[in-house]
Amino acid sequence: MKPTDLRGILQYIPRFREKIFVISVDGAVVADENFANLLTDVAVLRSLNIKVTLVHGAAEQIRRLAADQGVTPSDEEGGGVTDAPTLRLALTAANHVTHRLLEGLASQDLRAACPNAIVAHPVGILRGVDQQFTGKVERVDTALLNTLLDQGILPVLPPLGFDGEGHTYRVNSDAIATAVAARLGAVKLLFVTGSDGLRADGGLLRQVLVTDLERMLREQPERLDPATLSKARHAVRAANHGVPRIHVINGRVDEALLTEVFSNEGIGTLIHASEYREIRRAQPRDVPEILKLIRPAIEEEELAERTREALERELDDFFIYEIDGNPVACVALHAYPEAGLAEVACLCVKPAHENRGIARKLLQFLETTAREAGVSALFALSTQAFTWFQQKGGFVEATPDALPPGRRARYQASGRNSKILLKPLS
Repeated sequence: MKPTDLRGILQYIPRFREKIFVISVDGAVVADENFANLLTDVAVLRSLNIKVTLVHGAAEQIRRLAADQGVTPSDEEGGGVTDAPTLRLALTAANHVTHRLLEGLASQDLRAACPNAIVAHPVGILRGVDQQFTGKVERVDTALLNTLLDQGILPVLPPLGFDGEGHTYRVNSDAIATAVAARLGAVKLLFVTGSDGLRADGGLLRQVLVTDLERMLREQPERLDPATLSKARHAVRAANHGVPRIHVINGRVDEALLTEVFSNEGIGTLIHASEYREIRRAQPRDVPEILKLIRPAIEEEELAERTREALERELDDFFIYEIDGNPVACVALHAYPEAGLAEVACLCVKPAHENRGIARKLLQFLETTAREAGVSALFALSTQAFTWFQQKGGFVEATPDALPPGRRARYQASGRNSKILLKPLS
């Protein structure tokens, strides 16, 4: 799908309308020739009634300013010691970048403002070293930011924080973006960098579960590219504070932002937050609960008949969705590796828990699982829920020829005349 294809974008609008995206842009991206195109992407998001908050860095501008003035900064990235000369550089550089953003947004006919919404205090002394004018986020003025967002004004936040005594501190922009996304309840945090995404062992991570990334940072940090370690650490922090999706993309690539947001494949790295913590593989002890769960749907002929013996044979393919330790939904993913396909089967939610997005979350989980296994497309067979698969899941109707040969034979022998639904994953 081309990111500029309106038909492709439309399917995402109900999910994102009136939701908040926090976009953190590195200073190097602001200095890049693709910066104007990035702001055009932001204008597209705003035109779709997505609320956007921009956070920016200034490391590249600090480097250039220091070279022009013959000054050696105590730290360029905002994570180390900030002495008084470096703070002055940071203030000048940050003001320059903020101005460029406000100017660029105005050229897109977008209203924007730079509020003093980040309350900070000194980091203090770490490992015996005084960090001087380096600060950390103490509080985010969410009331101020929400007021601006509700008025259609895009907040622009520099890598600076302020205390109640009239002091200014340099704060890492990744840390600000993470705190703002968590406090505003953003559905997406996007780190726009000069890198294609997070790299591990030299290869690009396209999708990674936050628990896996957290384990890698804790046990094998050397596997990750040092250039994006800060993004990885802050992505984990954001996920653990409730941000469901964190992305790391290359802002030097034209239309990278729209491609990442409005396509299944994306262009950078997607870090899944802990929203799947309720989903686990089925175990033998779950068989009675699954049978009880699917029985009403079988009686209504929504699902095909399944015996206990058949369920036990296929149990390794089943996943359970739990609330407070109680199974409330199930689904199966049957793989056909010879055809590069996998079947979504036996998707069922208890009536008391319907209309809560559980079925969609299970389907998204299966899509992620299938992609990681190299599956090229999902298919489903449905007699009554086919419109849900089409409208909510992005499936399209197909013919029996789309099925793997063995599954096609069983489909024809069943006599159920189910609609065949297909969803490519690449």
